[in-house]
Amino acid sequence: MNPSNTPMDEAVAAIFSGTTSLIVIAFYVVFAIAAWKMFSKAGYPGILAFIPIVNVILVVKIAGYSAWMSLLYLIPIVGFIFAIFVALRLGANFGKGGGFSVFLLWMFPIIGYFIIGLGDARYQPRAH
Repeated sequence: MNPSNTPMDEAVAAIFSGTTSLIVIAFYVVFAIAAWKMFSKAGYPGILAFIPIVNVILVVKIAGYSAWMSLLYLIPIVGFIFAIFVALRLGANFGKGGGFSVFLLWMFPIIGYFIIGLGDARYQPRAH
């Protein structure tokens, strides 16, 4: 065995280091705060934003889909496409356009959720 570390060993060590974990937790807390405000506007308890799987189910329900459809996220290509549809319907339910939905609800959801949650957007579910 070679006692020297390979670049792959160093990469794995960086992924599981304490600093990376703290950064991921910080991003999750910021996401949950943004989702809390959006859930509150949609009439759901905001505290559910901190529960990992439940928050995805609620985003799908707020978008107007059945909660069971959140299982589509588990299918590789279908989940990617379904995320775009959820973002578009979520934006429509809060009175936002397609550009906002694609860029700020699908690509950068933390920013989009803060804009919806803290802005003047109102939740008006539409019949699609």
